[in-house]
Amino acid sequence: MERQKRHTKKYSFRQPDLKELRNLTSYVLDPLGFKARFGKLLPLLTTQVDEGLMGTLVQFYDPLYHCFSFPDFQLLPTLEEYAHLVGIPILDQVPFSGLESIPTSREIADLLHIDESLIEAHMTTKGGIQGLPSEFLVAQATAYGKAMSEDAFEAIFVLLIYGLVLFPNIDKFVDVNAIRIFSVLNPVPTLLGDTYFSLHLRNAKGSGTIVCCLPLLYKWFISHLPQTVAFKENKGCLRWSTRLMSLTNDDISWYNRAYDGEGKDPQCLKARMVRAWRKIHKKGRSELGPKNCIALEPYTTWVRKRASEYLMPYDYPRPTPLVVAGPSTLPNQGIEELRDEDLSRAWIREREELLQQLKEKDALIEFLEHQVIDDPDDAWTSLLPQSSKFWKRRYDRLAKEKANMEAAYEREVKRLRATYLPASRASRDP
Repeated sequence: MERQKRHTKKYSFRQPDLKELRNLTSYVLDPLGFKARFGKLLPLLTTQVDEGLMGTLVQFYDPLYHCFSFPDFQLLPTLEEYAHLVGIPILDQVPFSGLESIPTSREIADLLHIDESLIEAHMTTKGGIQGLPSEFLVAQATAYGKAMSEDAFEAIFVLLIYGLVLFPNIDKFVDVNAIRIFSVLNPVPTLLGDTYFSLHLRNAKGSGTIVCCLPLLYKWFISHLPQTVAFKENKGCLRWSTRLMSLTNDDISWYNRAYDGEGKDPQCLKARMVRAWRKIHKKGRSELGPKNCIALEPYTTWVRKRASEYLMPYDYPRPTPLVVAGPSTLPNQGIEELRDEDLSRAWIREREELLQQLKEKDALIEFLEHQVIDDPDDAWTSLLPQSSKFWKRRYDRLAKEKANMEAAYEREVKRLRATYLPASRASRDP
C-alpha cells in the first residue's frame, strides 16, 4: 500500500535589508574589542543564507517533539549551540519575559548617548508596539561614527543589530522589546525561544512568514551538515530535499568540541551548578543503560517510524550514507574492479544496502560484547536490567545472524554479478 505523502508547506522568512548596517561596520575601530564586548555580531551581517536550504529544513519541523525529524535522525538547536555561534554567554539571570516595564525616554537616551528630546521626538508606534525608526538610529550612528565617538556609536550600532537582525519584527523599526533585551545583553534564551515559537506557530498554521534570526538558524544547521567536498560541491545538482533525505546519523556532525572549553566563569556559575546538582534525582545505568556513542538500531528504527507517522514531505526509499564503509570482518578486495564505468547503478545500490545492514549488525554486536560479563556476582552486573546470561544469549544469537548475513551477502554478490555484469559486458561487445 502506498504511503500517504504529506504536502510541503509554503513558508517565507523575514529578511531585512542590511545594506546600511554593513556600511556602518566601517566605523568599528576595534573589531576584536567589539567582539569581546558584544559577541560575534558582525559575521551575522554578512552571512549568505541559502533560502532553498532553509525552506527545505522547516518542512521537517516536528511539532510533537519540537525538533527537526529526518528519516534516520533528529536535530534541534540548543542554548549551548546558540551561545557559541553568537559568541554571547548566557547570564545568570531570568531571561526576557516581555513583562518588564517599558523603558522611559530618559533611560533610552542614557543607554544610547542621545539627547532625550530626540528620543521623544522620534518615538513612535507601529503594529501596536512602541519603538524607534531605524532610519533615525542609522543617522545617529553615522554621526557618532564620523566623530569617532566609539561608545555612542557602538551602543546605537549594536541596538540596530539587535532590533533588525537578532529580533526582526517590523521592517525598518527597532521596537522596545529589542531595546529591553539590549539593555541587559542576555539575548540567547530569547533568540532560541523566538526560533521555536515562530517555527511552531507557522507549522500549526501551515504557512506564513517565519520571524526569527535567520542567519543564526542557518549557521546552526550547516554546522551539523557533512563537511566533505563531495557534499559541498553537489556535482549532481541535486535538490536540497534529496540531499537531506540521503543523510544518515553517521553523516551528521553531532557535537563541536569547541563547546568543551568555552568561556570563563567570573560569576562562579560552575560551583553553583555543582550545588544545584545535589537537588537532582539522578538516574543510573539501571534506568538509562550503559553509555554508547553509536546510534543503535532501536533508536533509528524509532526515528524511521516517527518519520513515517509524521508523513515526511519528501519520498525516499531509505537513506544512503555518503561514504559506505564495509564491516571490518569482510574483505574489500575485488570490489573496485567490479565498479567499472558500465556497471549498473542498481548493482551498486543493492550492494551498498547489504553492506549497511552488516555494518549496523556489527555495531550492535560490538555494543553487546561489552554487556557480556563472565562473573555473575560482579557488582556492575547488578546494575544491568537483565542478567549477564541474557546478554550472552542475545550476543550469540546476533553473532549467528551476522554469520548468516555474511553468507547471504556472498550469495547476493554472486547473484548481482551474474545479473548485471553480463549485460554490462555485452554492451561493449561489437
